[in-house]
Amino acid sequence: MRSIWNGAISFGLVSIPIKLVNATESHSISFRQIHVSDGGRVRYRKVCELDGEEVPSTEIGKGYEEADGSIVPITDEDLAQLPLATAKTIEIMSFVPAEEIDPLQMDAAYYLAANGATAAKPYTLLREALKRSRKVAIAKYALRGRERLGMLRVVDDVIAMHGLLWPDEIRAPEGVAPEVTVSVRDAELDLADALMATLGEVEMASLHDDYREAVEAMIVAKSGGAFEPAEAVVEPAGGQVIDLMAALEKSVREAKASRGEGGRMAEASGEADGGAEGGAKAEVTPIRRKAGARAGSGAGRSAAAPKAVGGKKSTAASAKKTAAAAATKKKTTGTGKSAAAKSTSGASKSTGRAAATKSTAKTAAAAKKTGGAAAKKAATPRKRTSA
Repeated sequence: MRSIWNGAISFGLVSIPIKLVNATESHSISFRQIHVSDGGRVRYRKVCELDGEEVPSTEIGKGYEEADGSIVPITDEDLAQLPLATAKTIEIMSFVPAEEIDPLQMDAAYYLAANGATAAKPYTLLREALKRSRKVAIAKYALRGRERLGMLRVVDDVIAMHGLLWPDEIRAPEGVAPEVTVSVRDAELDLADALMATLGEVEMASLHDDYREAVEAMIVAKSGGAFEPAEAVVEPAGGQVIDLMAALEKSVREAKASRGEGGRMAEASGEADGGAEGGAKAEVTPIRRKAGARAGSGAGRSAAAPKAVGGKKSTAASAKKTAAAAATKKKTTGTGKSAAAKSTSGASKSTGRAAATKSTAKTAAAAKKTGGAAAKKAATPRKRTSA
């Protein structure tokens, strides 16, 4: 790789000769301006505004434009006279934990290569010291006429340097955050955590630029004259999300399906089956009715079983036994007394006026009357309905 700068790393009293090599490269496809009618290339010409003549690059210098529009000429000799200690030196100022560096400050990246056999020993020393300390070095350096801030760290067996923006070049995020107060429920956070866990991690080396590959394929096809444009599939623009929970649940299910993981997520608050289609609407699975329920209000009412008289199974059984005794006319004194006692107990509960010391004759008459009514009621068949 071709070096773009030669200098040295100043590490205390240690000086390490190095070469600066670009660690990144742009794969963006660039286009030329052409004349649409005939395809001729349109070039940029550098023309002087005063005489209208085209100026060659050898006659182009620097100048600073002031507020009133006047230009102050600046020559390379003027810049060379300025004190710039880092013109040929990457001066390490301190070592700090890597987490103290704000990613917003990250700029271009470079590899630092040892320049010559004598640089191998101090280069390796600095590299191993950075590895063992688990820290990064903060340094100043000058490149392309500017003093810059940098961060040195180890990548494999190479020292890499990231250009950093100066702290005053980072804008404060004023007026960027939502101004309205929003509360997030724990259930929503749980679903967001589940979605993050489902998506999992990704191999960074597997990521690639799909659009650039499509452009390259189009260029190859057009150069061969066999290009047939296909209609692009455009996803609907996102709108207002009505049901955030449903959208999160659907996202989790789709992420699981894309990874071949079946199953559904059920939450305590209910089970959502839809989601925000295009961010505009949400579908929710309706709650299933019980097996005994039927559609329609009339059917629903008829399906309900009638309430039993007395509310106790023992009362119905006693009524059946009394009816059987009355039908066969096999009355016994014990049965009559039992029926009279039950009738007396029922009467005392309903009216509150029955006395426990009734005469035996009145008790027998009441028992006979009660037995006849019970027999008539038992003879009438009850309608049964399936639950």
